[in-house]
Amino acid sequence: MATILVSSPLAGDAVQGLRQRGHEVVQGEPAEGLGHDGLIAELERHPGTEAMICLLTDRIDEQVLAAGRSLRAVANCAVGIDNLDLQALRARGVVATNTPGVLTDATADLAFALILDACRNVTLGDRVVRAGQWRGWAPTLLLGPRVSGSVLGIVGFGRIGQAVARRARGFGMRVLYSSPRRASPELERELGASFVSLDELIGSSEILTLHCPLTPATRGLLSRERMLSMRKGAVVVNTARGACVDEAALVELLRSGHLAAAGLDVYDREPHVSDALKSLPNVVLAPHLGSADRPTRERMAQMCIDSVLAVLEGRTPEHVVT
Repeated sequence: MATILVSSPLAGDAVQGLRQRGHEVVQGEPAEGLGHDGLIAELERHPGTEAMICLLTDRIDEQVLAAGRSLRAVANCAVGIDNLDLQALRARGVVATNTPGVLTDATADLAFALILDACRNVTLGDRVVRAGQWRGWAPTLLLGPRVSGSVLGIVGFGRIGQAVARRARGFGMRVLYSSPRRASPELERELGASFVSLDELIGSSEILTLHCPLTPATRGLLSRERMLSMRKGAVVVNTARGACVDEAALVELLRSGHLAAAGLDVYDREPHVSDALKSLPNVVLAPHLGSADRPTRERMAQMCIDSVLAVLEGRTPEHVVT
């Protein structure tokens, strides 16, 4: 039987299934995971560890792999893989997997929640009420941008971007999208979505939502120059990766009023969120909740367990990224 390192408690009872099969499970206690140094420490304490389940906040690099010389499998409990050094994993023959597909609807739901909140000032209104500052209905109280019938720009038209487009149809929105690959004409018709260049998308959108992976090409994609090209009073929503947006420029343009509002679930240096962002009343700040509905997180945990078991039993797991 194998020793398996799990970075944090996971939703559901999937981890118990490993123990029931006779495997030794070493599990981190912090909800946010052991992190880079914590993983190294545990791998050094358990030099025979053959598999590891990590979080997107755990950086898996050569140092971690050197400490885990017996590792055969790394299951990343996330869709994004920017925390994995794929070259180092391949060089050591370690199979790495992720959890795509299962969190599509949960993340699309959260993106739309941020769109609605940022535009309709739900969180800001909640703070006003709780602080005892509400004096009654007023014609100019907490006015925000419209949602229904507005132009929605989607950056990245994979599973999640398409799911957001489906939700947008219920709000009568005009949907534009930009992506490395154009969708089929049939899918465009089904979703009522029009393919445009990235710069045209950014310049035309009243609400812009990001659903692209973090790659060298998308790092800093939403730059100051591009945000300046947006319509005055536009709204930015990001449930992709924080590094896709120039945060300092976003703060500047929210303060100036060029951008009306933002809804953010991800940040450039998570879990750090800048004081500048936290000081702005026209920003909704969520703690990376994209996949945080219970069935989704339970399914993600099970996918990681299934991947680990497949490697340990000599089978090829689904969703290999190395």
